[in-house]
Amino acid sequence: MLDQTEHDDDDAAPIDMLEAYYAAHGWDHERQDEEIVASVKGSWATYELRALWREDDSVLQFLAFPDIKVPEDRRASIYETIGLVNEQLWIGHFELWSSTGVLLFRHAAMIDGDDDRTMTLGGAELLVESAIEECERFYPVFQFVLWGGKSPRDALAAALVETQGEA
Repeated sequence: MLDQTEHDDDDAAPIDMLEAYYAAHGWDHERQDEEIVASVKGSWATYELRALWREDDSVLQFLAFPDIKVPEDRRASIYETIGLVNEQLWIGHFELWSSTGVLLFRHAAMIDGDDDRTMTLGGAELLVESAIEECERFYPVFQFVLWGGKSPRDALAAALVETQGEA
């Protein structure tokens, strides 16, 4: 977590704030106008994070790609898996791009304000970290279905087992 005390009063345009957040973490990123792409190493994969600011709609579209490509013959089971996984989410959702077979997590954030459409450091952190957490949490589910031969329900049950205590 970044030092909030030095950024308490700082707000910035959404893409500017994400760029500052990525730079503070030392994450590789590229920016082009109202779009920014970063690369973040997680426990399971390296995630591509992509944000697009749509000023006309005051919407920040945030995408996280968990580096999963679904072959044509496995798409029906992944669509079922996505439905079960999305029932578990409060914010955002997983989807499969039908044209490419790429699995992604998507969330849109409304950034309201008449002349002051800004994002706080806390807002950027919440957006980014929640997307990464959901990708990390459900990555094994998709892998169990794709490569482990499990049914979507069995994969979800196996991946979401919570352990108690310490070993």
